[in-house]
Amino acid sequence: MTTIAGAAAAVTGAASGIGRALALELAARGCDLALADRDEAGLQAVSAEIGNRQKVTVHRVDVGEPKEIADFAAAATSAHPGLNIVVNNAGVALMGQFDEIDQAQMDWLMNINFWGVVHGTRAFLPHLNGQREAHIVNLSSIFGIIAPPGQTAYAAAKFAVRGFSEALRHELAMAASPVRLSVVHPGGVATNIARNSRTGSGMTDNARRAQSIERFDAVAQTTPKDAALRIIKGIEKNQPRILIGNDARFMDLLQRFRPATYWSVMARRIEKMTKAGK
Repeated sequence: MTTIAGAAAAVTGAASGIGRALALELAARGCDLALADRDEAGLQAVSAEIGNRQKVTVHRVDVGEPKEIADFAAAATSAHPGLNIVVNNAGVALMGQFDEIDQAQMDWLMNINFWGVVHGTRAFLPHLNGQREAHIVNLSSIFGIIAPPGQTAYAAAKFAVRGFSEALRHELAMAASPVRLSVVHPGGVATNIARNSRTGSGMTDNARRAQSIERFDAVAQTTPKDAALRIIKGIEKNQPRILIGNDARFMDLLQRFRPATYWSVMARRIEKMTKAGK
């Protein structure tokens, strides 16, 4: 297990959503923090909320830029020599069918949601290997287990995070590394990821975008705080796979029983929840 009290953690996407909640909960448990995000004002707000309880450094980082990630790792480990937890959390969303999103938009999402995780892991891993105990947490999604229509780019990235993380976990175990690795699959978490999402260049139907956001809000039943608490439990118990929310657990089971035909069931369930939420 990796003990939270007395640890130091690097968290990307820490200015809002799950990343912000995780920063607050880790600090409350005695963990120092190196917080990264593009939103500098948001980072300062999180740091101010934590106050002097723990050592906190803030770093403006675009995880879509490999050099910025490398610079973040160098600065974070210099400021926190005992840093032993890395949470690759930052992510973005893109709405639209495959024929409505262009290649540049897909590259943009992959650079953040997948390559950001890979580059973050690569940048910190040599340092983590020198710690007595260490942990990497990579954020996938329930869309790294099921793949809904309209999510070709997002699902591709999150499935890739899952595959990368599982293979690396096996490699670390074979090498008797002190580094443990958890991959996280949140279901609907009440964050602004849908509202802040980009729209495919070929998607001109604003009503469909509004409907997609409405559906997300209806099914996003888990709070960021509850998601953060579940991730912390997973770190402490060294759980290789962390499912967040009853919806994630249901979808995980559903795709096991109906691996190629789960979507017809899910579509009916989402429609029912959306109507109930009105």
